[in-house]
Amino acid sequence: MVMLLLLSKHSRIFSRSHLSSHFLRHFKASIFIDPNQLSDTNSTLHKRNAEITILGRHGKVSEARKLFDEMPHRDLVSYNSIITVYLKNKDLTIAETIFNSMPQRNIVAESAMIDGYAKGGRLDDARKLFDEMPERNEFSWTSMISGYFRCGRIEEAMHLFDQMPRKNVVSWTTVVLGFARNGLMDRAREFFDVMPEKNTIAWTAMVKSYLDNGFFNEAYKLFLEMPQKNIRSWNIIISGCLSANRVNEAIQLFELMPDRSHVSWTAMVSGLAQNKMIGIARKYFDLMPYKDLAAWTAMITAYVDEVLLDEAREIFNLLPEKNVVAWNTMIDGYARNGDEGEALRFFVLMLRSCYRPNETTMTSVVTSCDGMLELMQVHAIVIRLGFDHDTWLTNTLITLYSKSGDLCSALLVFELHKSKDVVTWTAMVVAFSNHGHGQHALQLFACMIVSGIKPDEVTFVGLLSACSHAGLVNQGRRLFDSIKGTYDLNPKAEHYSCLVDILGRAGLVNEAMEVVSRIHPSDRDEAVLVALLGACKQHGDVAMANFIGEKLLELEPSSSGGYVLLANTYAANGQWDELAQVRKRMRERNVKKIPGYSQIQVNGRTHVFFIGDKSHPQVAEIYILLQHNLQPLMMEMVYAPDISLMLD
Repeated sequence: MVMLLLLSKHSRIFSRSHLSSHFLRHFKASIFIDPNQLSDTNSTLHKRNAEITILGRHGKVSEARKLFDEMPHRDLVSYNSIITVYLKNKDLTIAETIFNSMPQRNIVAESAMIDGYAKGGRLDDARKLFDEMPERNEFSWTSMISGYFRCGRIEEAMHLFDQMPRKNVVSWTTVVLGFARNGLMDRAREFFDVMPEKNTIAWTAMVKSYLDNGFFNEAYKLFLEMPQKNIRSWNIIISGCLSANRVNEAIQLFELMPDRSHVSWTAMVSGLAQNKMIGIARKYFDLMPYKDLAAWTAMITAYVDEVLLDEAREIFNLLPEKNVVAWNTMIDGYARNGDEGEALRFFVLMLRSCYRPNETTMTSVVTSCDGMLELMQVHAIVIRLGFDHDTWLTNTLITLYSKSGDLCSALLVFELHKSKDVVTWTAMVVAFSNHGHGQHALQLFACMIVSGIKPDEVTFVGLLSACSHAGLVNQGRRLFDSIKGTYDLNPKAEHYSCLVDILGRAGLVNEAMEVVSRIHPSDRDEAVLVALLGACKQHGDVAMANFIGEKLLELEPSSSGGYVLLANTYAANGQWDELAQVRKRMRERNVKKIPGYSQIQVNGRTHVFFIGDKSHPQVAEIYILLQHNLQPLMMEMVYAPDISLMLD
């Protein structure tokens, strides 16, 4: 009734204002809205805005956007919320689109966009929006200053700071952190000392800046001077102590902490474990009132790194809620420490426990396969779980199939993979090279160049090795010259040794020697000299072999490779006295030649045979098979072993 009287009293005013009939109808409708209905609308709007923020905080961007799009009514807070969601999830483009579509902007949205532009490196856009703002708050000023510091534009940041009408502790702290981020710790400390007001956040920021820039003593001293400390301050300095290997200080500070959070305990356990103080780490781990997953994983990782796999498994079994990270740690631990069988068994247990593997799991499992049967089974699981599109896994599979002798499967994996990178192409080039298919390796390289992939140093090692095995001298020379000339890469010792091997195999010993002479003495490693020595042996150049062999023995006195090649060169030319001298030097220097061996896998079990080894339980049957079946066959094929390579 009161509203009706007001409307009647001011009817002439509305008439003289020439309000449109549409607006008048809208105004009348709003007059008669039930106050309870208005309250419900505001409540719903507030609830939806809060839900958008919560979804964004948990990374559920699509759900937040769906909720925003379905809202019948939106206010400025709705727009601010969805813009913040996209900015926090590093999607500046969509945030900008929504910002430009706002019916009306406010200082909150403008400040958020300035911060987003600055963090995204778009400082010109940030400054343009900043200059256009009708009013600015401390957040917009601070975001702009921080952006300049982040991009190293220090003088512009300081010019803006000087113009700031009202400076608070946050803006001062931003300048301190800006100097520290750019490594200017003296200027950071200078500004910290003149701050008109310092709160715990500012003190903690300065301590952390010292730690981040490697000034542990200054950080520790400043921490002790802090008038008030919070849990975050204690956690930061304790973590800093542990990172600097100052374990005693970390333990002392931890014992002095008035309050500890689960973050404090986890930092202590993880830091001690990383410093290989496993006994103390386990003590604190057992005392933890609440063990989070990070602490459990830290202990498992520490035991794995120290090859204490039984202890790692004990902790793993006690873990109340396992996740893929814990499973991966155990699988990788067994794989890295040579127990491939246990790694695969753990993987099967993981699948049976209904945990879905990820790319890291599959990488560890694939590299654990020591036989063709396991490799094919794991490859099938890779395809079944949809990881066959993972480039790293594909590269690993190509390499392992090649090493297992199955070049066809390696090539099939290569051809089926769509997103080939330089490692993929290189893996296949190396596979062709290792199997003696030099021309195929060169043809694949040509396809690689056509596809727009630039080769790296490893690619050329594979190509030059392929040329060496196939006797492709001219192609090898051209490829070596192209490393620097065409692809602007620096040839390394591996490339020189491959080129020397190519020339040496072709009998071009003098040219190979010239190549070695062009190498800087500090870059002449064992592989280069071994390749040259091998060329001399093959072509009977004893004088040169003797000279190179002596240089090799000076370079690597404890490596058996040089001794073996030099001794074999003498043996091939009947120089038995010189051969005896080489053997004597090996005994005097306690140099052992690793015996040659072969291996075969039968029914999932690997059998290894060393030279002269008769320890296998079926050795009698094996020798009968060799003598009655294989030896006559080899004689028919005119096979003769190279006994010159046998050295006691």
